[in-house]
Amino acid sequence: MAEGRNSIIISIFSTSSGNGKTVTAINLAASLAKEGYAVCLVDLDLQFGDVTHYLKLEPKYTITDVQMALANKEPNFDVLNYLTRYEHVEDAGNGVEFFVLARPPLIFDAYEIEVPVVEYILNSLKWFDFVVVDLNAAFSALNLAVLDVSTIINYLGVVDFLPSVKNFKIGYDTLLRFEYEESKIRLVENRSNSQKLISGEDVERLIGNKFYHRLPNDFRSVSKSVNAGLPLMFSSPEADITKSFLQLAAEYTNKQTAEKDTPVVEENKGFFARLLSKFFG
Repeated sequence: MAEGRNSIIISIFSTSSGNGKTVTAINLAASLAKEGYAVCLVDLDLQFGDVTHYLKLEPKYTITDVQMALANKEPNFDVLNYLTRYEHVEDAGNGVEFFVLARPPLIFDAYEIEVPVVEYILNSLKWFDFVVVDLNAAFSALNLAVLDVSTIINYLGVVDFLPSVKNFKIGYDTLLRFEYEESKIRLVENRSNSQKLISGEDVERLIGNKFYHRLPNDFRSVSKSVNAGLPLMFSSPEADITKSFLQLAAEYTNKQTAEKDTPVVEENKGFFARLLSKFFG
């Protein structure tokens, strides 16, 4: 790796909890690692982050330890020493490896993490090709600082009924008001083919931008992945959602794959299109 080069920072952001941020962050990190890239996954959902629980990791160090080391001006400090290695190798030799910076062990500790420390950490991870950051659902000072330095903002949403569409649009409009470039914001629809009364085309029209990627709904495969503590590529390698994450990683690395996005079955919902227009103008 070239000394001094910068990582591509991909922030996984949403304005609602339960939209699949952590599932997306973990499986995007694993998919990028599968392509042979050096990847670090940073859990900045500091209060309720679930990365280490999902992957069944027991980290020796967390971001709290990094902040303490910096405060104490420990000699020979290197943030790489505070990362937790995740590795899974199948019998056939197929596997991935990436690194995780864990969230604080206690909720109380989450409130002590300082924004300059997070900025320093992200700058110190330039050894990696990709840094995937799992954020919480808030326009906080910390999140805005991370979004500022992000190469890509993966803005994730589940838009299956009116309140969720409204929330998604408000979040997107807020990102634009903070003057983030539209090209930097990648709209990703999660559970895109679930039963819903609103078509994706209607949502795109109201938001004023198209979805960059659509992840299919597959509760069974995701549950199996979480229970096993494995990325989807190992727990459900043939599932459409697994292929969709691999495709998303290929799009972020400008690589072409034979797999296409899972088709989204949408019906004509003229009434709800008119209802959306009434809500959002």
